[in-house]
Amino acid sequence: MPQPKDKDWLNGYKNKTPYMLSTRDPPQNRGHIQLLTVSPRAGRGQQAVRCSVVGEAWLQCLAQILLSAGTEGPCGGRSSPRDGHQTVRGHAEGGWQREGEGAQRAASQEQFTASMSHLLKGTAEEKSLVILNMISASGGPVKARDVHKFTEDLVGSVVHVLSYRRQLRGWSQKPPPGSPSRVQVLAAQLCSEMRLQGGGKLLGPQWLDRDCDQAVLEDWVFRAHHVAMFLSLVIHQGFLLLRSSLKLATLVPERQVDPQREFASVLDVLSVIYVNSHLPQERRLSWRLLFATELHGNSFAQLCGRIAHGGPCLVLLEDSDGHVFGGFASCSWEVKPQFQGDDRCFLFSVSPRMAVYTCTGYNDHYMYLNQGQQTIPNGLGMGGQHGYFGLWIDVDFGKGHSKAKPTCTTYGSPQLSAQEDFQFQKMEVWAVGEAPKAESVSLGRFSPLSV
Repeated sequence: MPQPKDKDWLNGYKNKTPYMLSTRDPPQNRGHIQLLTVSPRAGRGQQAVRCSVVGEAWLQCLAQILLSAGTEGPCGGRSSPRDGHQTVRGHAEGGWQREGEGAQRAASQEQFTASMSHLLKGTAEEKSLVILNMISASGGPVKARDVHKFTEDLVGSVVHVLSYRRQLRGWSQKPPPGSPSRVQVLAAQLCSEMRLQGGGKLLGPQWLDRDCDQAVLEDWVFRAHHVAMFLSLVIHQGFLLLRSSLKLATLVPERQVDPQREFASVLDVLSVIYVNSHLPQERRLSWRLLFATELHGNSFAQLCGRIAHGGPCLVLLEDSDGHVFGGFASCSWEVKPQFQGDDRCFLFSVSPRMAVYTCTGYNDHYMYLNQGQQTIPNGLGMGGQHGYFGLWIDVDFGKGHSKAKPTCTTYGSPQLSAQEDFQFQKMEVWAVGEAPKAESVSLGRFSPLSV
């Protein structure tokens, strides 16, 4: 492998082996960054032992973690490493710099270890202090727009890490063409959980210039559990320094589809992670495709035959305006004229924004599936009431509605579709968790017994 060119560097240690992070941009890897691991006695100009290409957002996040160890925070004051201590180095603001090009921050190995401990095992207060130093070299209040940018970098890092470590488990790294960036959508959702000073929420551009101090970040880390979870994933899977208690199998469920047929879901790995995290713990290991219009056609009879008695599942739609939304059915669907399910059911949205809407307790109209009746509605519904469902798929397949003025009585959800009465061409139903013992639906095959 050719020797590194003179670009920007961050020097550090990985299991007592020096490494260097380089922004060298080879022609064949435009827009990426290299992680070069060098031998313990190698100098800057010597040949690297190994070279891996990783995403820029991943490197940026790792670098922020490294640099935060050298700033004021839970480690106990600004760093001043003693002679003989192993250090991590980098420039805190304005991009990376080579040695001798401007001021640098440094942290001893003990400080770096303390920062990792606070991020992985610390309280919300300890984690928020490290995050504050990752965003700002001064450790003072930051603007909401800085927190938003940090969150986008973090979410982007998660995608790069999972892809690079080959942990996507069958899911796509990117959303379907024409869909908005799920990195930005998920980052916006996480930031929306922040309560700014004065009680406002980060729900639009008008809030981006508001100040966020350590107390705001502490409350945010406590509320938005994905932030600490994503930091843990990037540290463990990015550095490969420590053993992780985070089980990727429960974070990213295994995608199970008929291997004989190609199928592209409307979901990408980030939207799967988000929805999966709201499922009951025992339902997070695997998703099995029961029905997809792309594979099984636009038929309500086919839908009923494939999902009835198939166990808890996720119903997912993309309307003609590109809105992606659905609901979680906590029990097996049954074709009958009564409401069914329980308060574990919920509705959700994936695009243009991510959100989950749980039961309000107002009524028990969780799930409804019926066909062949003349006096009551025929179709699939979740929440609300006859003729006014939070989510409705009509027996005249391809049509539906999402009515909420102002919200669905059962789930408290707003209108999920772009139009109140919508049309759709893409629908998916995923069974989650282990299949029921007496399941009459087999993967990839229609069972007439289940109609």
